[in-house]
Amino acid sequence: MDIKDLITEQETVKKRSRVFLNISIGDQPAGRVIFELFDDVVPKTAENFRALCTGEKGTGKLGKPLNLKGCSFHRVIKNFMIQGGDFTAGNGTGGESIYGEKFPDENFTIKHSEPFLLSMANAGPNTNGSQFFITTVSTPHLDSKHVVFGKILAGKSIIRQVEHTEINSSDKPTKAVIITECGELDSKVDIKSLIPDDGTGDIYEDFPGDDENINKNSTASIFEAIKTIKDLGTSSLKKGNKPLALEKYRKSLRYIHEFLPDPEDEADYYREFVKTKLALYLNISLVSLHLNLLDDAVKSATNALDFNECPVTDQEKAKALYRRGSAYSKKKAQDLAIIDFEQALILVPGDKAIIAELENAKKRVELKKKHEKAAYSKFFS
Repeated sequence: MDIKDLITEQETVKKRSRVFLNISIGDQPAGRVIFELFDDVVPKTAENFRALCTGEKGTGKLGKPLNLKGCSFHRVIKNFMIQGGDFTAGNGTGGESIYGEKFPDENFTIKHSEPFLLSMANAGPNTNGSQFFITTVSTPHLDSKHVVFGKILAGKSIIRQVEHTEINSSDKPTKAVIITECGELDSKVDIKSLIPDDGTGDIYEDFPGDDENINKNSTASIFEAIKTIKDLGTSSLKKGNKPLALEKYRKSLRYIHEFLPDPEDEADYYREFVKTKLALYLNISLVSLHLNLLDDAVKSATNALDFNECPVTDQEKAKALYRRGSAYSKKKAQDLAIIDFEQALILVPGDKAIIAELENAKKRVELKKKHEKAAYSKFFS
């Protein structure tokens, strides 16, 4: 059965268990992932995971608590899956179910037809324990080999963070990815009330391909999302929340990269997309500069200066040069800063802010020369 064919009638969904995993990456909280378990299709498998989330079964036969709390994701393969649940050995060789060390495959009714499905890891037929994996792409080659027993309702971006974390040669994350808390949630509560809000009301997933709030076949729907996310960034910036503003600008840019329309098929929308893309490069360079993310500021300003997908005005070029020059100056690369400030003044003659920064950069160069001269004089004397 394809996941899309699974019964979704309201009363059936209400009866399905909901559980959560709070995840940290390298000691930093990443957030909460909420799952719906398919009790109606694989009741025994779903109950195993639910009880492992609550820890209600106490200690197992192997002498370890039957609880996923404190357990790690020990295996991460990008564009495939993330795996965890080995609370006895922590390396993929252990684990224990609530029914004993292993229990049989319940059925293979649900297929691995999309990302963010919850499925049992095993060492062959009928060897289910506590280990599980979460798909990050469609994985049809796992059908009839692994039991799918749930799906993610919220927290897809957290799974993407785990998926993109650095790993070693054994596919183990170099920064520990830990389930810091887990448990069961009331299945009758509106899922939207359980999803953490960053204060902006942003309804869109961090990774555009995962979002279900937009119609991916409608460029209008996609562009509306891009504008909304960008505007949330600007609103956050006006409120003084620069880190959040940067996060939204980068997110809006990801949506553009994912869904940029064909310039021949949708010329009008293409122009709007690339104009917004240019504005985002400029905004990202500004906020990165304020946050002292100097390499990011240089990169985004350079992206704006090298932009060839739509005309760039002299004012926009001057902004990019000024911001890149300011970043160079903070990086103590005064010669590069002076070049950018002088080029900016050619485009917008008499700009007081640029003139001031240019003079400051030249003063720093002269001061450095004086210090070097004094040091040489002292050395030879």
